[in-house]
Amino acid sequence: MAKFLVTGAAGFIGSHVCLRLLARGDEVIGLDNLNDYYAVSLKEDRLARLTGLPGFSFIRGGLEDRALVEGLCARECFDVVINLAAQAGVRYSITNPHAYIDSNLVGFMNILEGCRHTGVKHLVYASSSSVYGANTAMPFSVHQNVDHPLSLYAATKKANELMAHTYSNLYGLPTTGLRFFTVYGPWGRPDMALFLFTKAILEGKPIDVYNYGKMKRDFTFIDDIVEGILRVADRTAVTNAAWSGQTPDPGTSFAPWKVYNIGNNSPVELLHYIEVLEQCLGKTAVKNLLPMQQGDVPSTFADVDDLIADTGFKPETTVEEGIARFVQWYRGYYQV
Repeated sequence: MAKFLVTGAAGFIGSHVCLRLLARGDEVIGLDNLNDYYAVSLKEDRLARLTGLPGFSFIRGGLEDRALVEGLCARECFDVVINLAAQAGVRYSITNPHAYIDSNLVGFMNILEGCRHTGVKHLVYASSSSVYGANTAMPFSVHQNVDHPLSLYAATKKANELMAHTYSNLYGLPTTGLRFFTVYGPWGRPDMALFLFTKAILEGKPIDVYNYGKMKRDFTFIDDIVEGILRVADRTAVTNAAWSGQTPDPGTSFAPWKVYNIGNNSPVELLHYIEVLEQCLGKTAVKNLLPMQQGDVPSTFADVDDLIADTGFKPETTVEEGIARFVQWYRGYYQV
């Protein structure tokens, strides 16, 4: 049994991670500020699934609260920290940039400091496929350069990877960043496409389909994301003895630092994704075809070779299975 801090514990991914850790007997302290970026009631309902379970306790607060984070880390002496709290959303970062600086940069700094001062054995943190930005070579590999982000959200995630590397180098803190690819599934975020599409289709309202439906995404089911997180968390980041400053590898380091892609390794065109949803709902969508939005990328496709090699795991849930499970949850949760 290990003691985990999971930030963003009331979030989509965080709540699922907490459940899995508790199920295997670990002790989990969850931290979340329950902000109103989307319906707080959904966050509270996710949290209700955890409340009362043996080994779980919850603290309400934000990462940007330096005293809170420092005190929590000093008091609890965590074995592993899984940092999933962040201000999410590419489009929201265009209109509310300061929220991303506060949570994703200041907050992450507080996590790093808390970890290095209290001997945390491994920090695992959420990055994003958005860091690939203007890259067009597919599939996206962690060994590619990622210096051309297209949104502030992406820039903060790239910054997290750089900040983590600094702490791995200076203080020997093992850190692993996880680049998630379009996560979906039960208890998901209402601002994500699947949630928005499902609600609109059931209500007979049109859906906005960007890039005229030609977008391709490496849609990754929540159970696969969680499995990847746990496998990585249990495998502390180590140095790459073959790393060379003459030919630097962006995906590994001479320090105990690593990044992985967690994606389905099978990109799906948005129009097909919508077709599967229509079949699961038994209703046809009214599609409002629009050009691509500022900050978006036309395609994502994860190279997961490193994840497979190091953990033996590859995400494999099909969109047909994943969307069906989401729709079943959605109908039950919203009684529609």
